[in-house]
Formats: sequence, C-alpha cells, structure tokens
Amino acid sequence: MSDRVAFLRKTYALLGGALLAFAGLTGGIMLFAPDTSYRFSAWAFSGSWTWLLIMVMFMVVGTVAQKLATSNVSHGRQLLGLAVSVIAWSVITQPILWVCMIRFGTTDAQRIISESVVITLAIFIGLTLTVFISKKDFSFLRGILTVGMFAAFGVILASMLFGFQLGALFCGAMILLMAGYILYQTSLVMSQFAPGAYVAAALMLFGTVATLFWYVLQLMMEMNGGRRR
Repeated sequence: MSDRVAFLRKTYALLGGALLAFAGLTGGIMLFAPDTSYRFSAWAFSGSWTWLLIMVMFMVVGTVAQKLATSNVSHGRQLLGLAVSVIAWSVITQPILWVCMIRFGTTDAQRIISESVVITLAIFIGLTLTVFISKKDFSFLRGILTVGMFAAFGVILASMLFGFQLGALFCGAMILLMAGYILYQTSLVMSQFAPGAYVAAALMLFGTVATLFWYVLQLMMEMNGGRRR
C-alpha cells in the first residue's frame, strides 16, 4: 500500500470519527443539558451574528488546518486541535437546532435535521468521488473561492447594518461556495498534503462539512417555513 493511499485512508477514517463525535456531542448536549444549551443559544435567536460566527469559524479552521499541514507540530497536538474544533462546532450549532425545534416542533424538526444530514453527506460524498474518479485538479478554484468568501462577508455585514434578512437565496449561494471548497480541498488532500498531515487534512474537511451542514439546515428551514405559511 502506497503512502498516499495510507494517508487517504487515515484522513477519511479520522474525518468520519470527527463527524460521528460532532453528531454525538451536539445531540448529547441538547439531550442531557437542555437548559444550559438553550440559555447559551438564546443570544442567537435573532440577528445575523450567528451567520458571521459560522463564517469566521470556517475560515479559522481552514487556516489552522493548512498551517498544521506544513508545520512540525506533533500528531497529538494536531488531534487536540481537531477535538477543539469538534467541540466548538457542536456548541455553535446549538442555536440553529433550537430555532428549528421551536419553529417546527419536535417531530418536524427531527425530519428536517435528518434530511439536512442526508443532503450534506450526499453533496460531500458526491463531490469527493468526482475528484477521486476524474482525478481533475481543482486547485484553480482558490481565487474564485476567496472572492466568494469576501463577497459573503460583505452581504452578512450589510444585513447586520441595514437589517435585511438572509434568506434561501443566500443559503443556496453558500452551499455552492462550500461545494467549491470541497472540490478544492479534496484536490489538496489528493496531491499536495504531506503523507503525515492526515490530521490537518481531516480538520480542514471537517470544518467544511460542518459549515455545509449549517447552511443546508438553514435552507431546509427556509423552504419548510414557506410551506407552513
């Protein structure tokens, strides 16, 4: 087995473990500490601060992951970084889950969340297989994605300043942006990350999948809200 194949197996196995830990921790917090979770989430029930926080979190995780990939930091410290990221994403995902529960009720909320998980995984797996099968290099997307990220920041800041809502159209645009990041980052994982940087690779991909899930769930809530009206 080549070093690259071993690297890919470790990367995606670790990513799968991180996603399972994210799901378990997020659900566990809401189940076993609902009062604490709800009180923390109350600040984000209105306004655009959550949207901005998600974008900042995504950029921080991606930047840290790429720095770890090119550094001599031990695997133990890299794993700690991944664990911190999983915990942080679990915490900042609480508000949108509570909003979903309050708006739609437990039964419909569980359906919407489950559908969002399936859609998120389908997008990620489909795009990952596209890169693996085609072997196309999507590193050329870097500049486009950077421009798209700054444009998204601008729209979010404008919504905070002028009070307009970020609706389904913005969520759809962000899902497309995350799809582009999956193509770009998978290309990096396939050809540019060093064989020993599998923790950093998993951290980078985890941040993107978590961000993608947040926007897919937000879009599903917007669409279901329209049906209810």
